[in-house]
Amino acid sequence: MTSIQEKIIALKHKKNALILAHFYQTMDIQEIADHVGDSFELAKCAQTAQQSTIVLCGVRFMAESAKILNPAKTVLLPAQDAGCSMADMITPEQVKRLRAEHPDAAVMCYVNSSAAVKAESDICCTSSSAVRIARSLPQKRIIFIPDQNLGAYVASQVPEKEFFFFQGFCPIHHAVTPQEVMEAKKAHPKALVLVHPECKIEVQERADFVGSTAAILNYVQNSPNKEFIIGTEVGIVQRIRKTMPQKSAYLLSDRMICLNMKKASIEDVLYCLKHGVYEIDLPQAEMKGAYQSLARMVSMQ
Repeated sequence: MTSIQEKIIALKHKKNALILAHFYQTMDIQEIADHVGDSFELAKCAQTAQQSTIVLCGVRFMAESAKILNPAKTVLLPAQDAGCSMADMITPEQVKRLRAEHPDAAVMCYVNSSAAVKAESDICCTSSSAVRIARSLPQKRIIFIPDQNLGAYVASQVPEKEFFFFQGFCPIHHAVTPQEVMEAKKAHPKALVLVHPECKIEVQERADFVGSTAAILNYVQNSPNKEFIIGTEVGIVQRIRKTMPQKSAYLLSDRMICLNMKKASIEDVLYCLKHGVYEIDLPQAEMKGAYQSLARMVSMQ
């Protein structure tokens, strides 16, 4: 453990802080976190946090979700400009228009979205909970926002319902091509292909397994296979290599690096704790509306 990591651990106890980190964060940040997980796990941890301060090592929508689910807590984001391209693709006004076009449909919102968009939605979901939540909704028609690829995956698993999609996407996952899958299989013929549902449907169809970041990690851990081609952000490959050295993990595409997720450094986490920056503050109207959709998601574990 480095001296900076040791300082962070000492400081988090002194300041009564909880450190949450997404799987896509760098390994030195994951090592000092109290909990490491996907968006769903981090949301659950934030909602039940007892500490007075939550340091969310991820991107802004994750920190917003932590604040919304536990508004009495101080929520800090170590990298102030760590945003999400997908979240920026959709506005509350666009959600209202979709609802007006399909008034009998439920609005199901991927957690990769702003608080303002969540406030206009009926329920949120993560990639690990999306199929389960879609099946549970009483409505037969669902407006899925903003990720068209995750939406297509959910629709393929829940054929009894009709879906309407917003044409948003994650630039990192959306850029992967079927050709890259073929090339990766050729390079590693014994490896299984595991991809995130934010990839295009034609990439998903060529995979051996489609699942969230947590589901991919669980699959690798429990599979008798020893080699895996990983079709999600490079942080998952790094975590597999760190925590499961007996397995071999290869990145599907060398372009699968989320620069926003990599904006926070271990030095930023220390600075954040030392100086109490950067605090998440949201309008009360957004907080109230978004709380309903997020709380419904967390309650459906």
